[in-house]
Amino acid sequence: MKRPWQGQIERPPEENVPRHEPTNPLCPGSRRANGEVNPKYESTFMFDNDYPALQPDAPDPGPGDHPLFQAKAAKGVCKVMCFHPWSDITLPLMQLSEIKTVIDRWAELIEELGPKYPWVQIFENKGAMMGCSNPHPHCQVWASSFLPNEPDLADGHQRAHWKTHGEVMLVEYARQEAVRKERVVVENEHWLVVVPYWASWPFQTMLLPRRHVLRLSDLTAQEREALASIMKMLLTKYDNLFEVSFPYSMGWHGAPTGPYLQEDMSHWQLHAHYYPPLLRSASVRKFMVGYEMLALEQRDLTPEQAAERLRNLPEVHYKDKAKGRTAEGQGE
Repeated sequence: MKRPWQGQIERPPEENVPRHEPTNPLCPGSRRANGEVNPKYESTFMFDNDYPALQPDAPDPGPGDHPLFQAKAAKGVCKVMCFHPWSDITLPLMQLSEIKTVIDRWAELIEELGPKYPWVQIFENKGAMMGCSNPHPHCQVWASSFLPNEPDLADGHQRAHWKTHGEVMLVEYARQEAVRKERVVVENEHWLVVVPYWASWPFQTMLLPRRHVLRLSDLTAQEREALASIMKMLLTKYDNLFEVSFPYSMGWHGAPTGPYLQEDMSHWQLHAHYYPPLLRSASVRKFMVGYEMLALEQRDLTPEQAAERLRNLPEVHYKDKAKGRTAEGQGE
């Protein structure tokens, strides 16, 4: 961190995004690539991805001709969910009721797609730095006929901990972090946000419920309201860190679905990951290269340092503060 930076300087995110752009395929009333016209929606809006990575009728490649060359059909569906009709707003600037609507829709997606697919991945790539090609507030949902690598590893480790210790690993982890406090960023009655003990990205965080919960669809109304509140607090702090619309990739991990709905998945605990790339400023990011790709990830600052910096930031968004609004407010 002390070494003078002579590497790549990132372009800061665009601040003057138009509220509605007729050529933006995510805006209300706009025409998308497949020719369909979006309704003039006023809340969330869901549609099938026009360029899906997974398709329900993907062909089976058949048996391989060598043990080193094996493949199976990857079937599924890909959807896009717009959070809000405005392009110039992000989750931390939305009203709590609007964020809760997003959460409710996420839970409905688990109920809709879960019975058919073993894994339903909800994720948001925010900012061009994280590969997002459209500034309109949205996330993606990929439901797959198989359990992908990361959740498969998570399932195995949580299951092993359950068998060895008789406790749900992430429930115990949340309890420990709540007592220790040094890596806690924000917390409320139902949720806890920490910079994980094992964090490798500079301001990486993990969002955990205090109660044992398997999936988003299992959350109570009170837990969803509290989730909206803590998401707003966390994302406001992220934006306030460098006073920029903070880029990140985030996603939810919950107990697998599909055939796993008939199994005991008590070893699982619902949680969300946030992976932001920024390190020193709004224009200097962390690069996972060289030794980190080939040997072991390295920390640029400790989880405790990152948590303290985030924890000490105000909970009023810098844009709202400049306009004299409270943390409950919404961009106008």
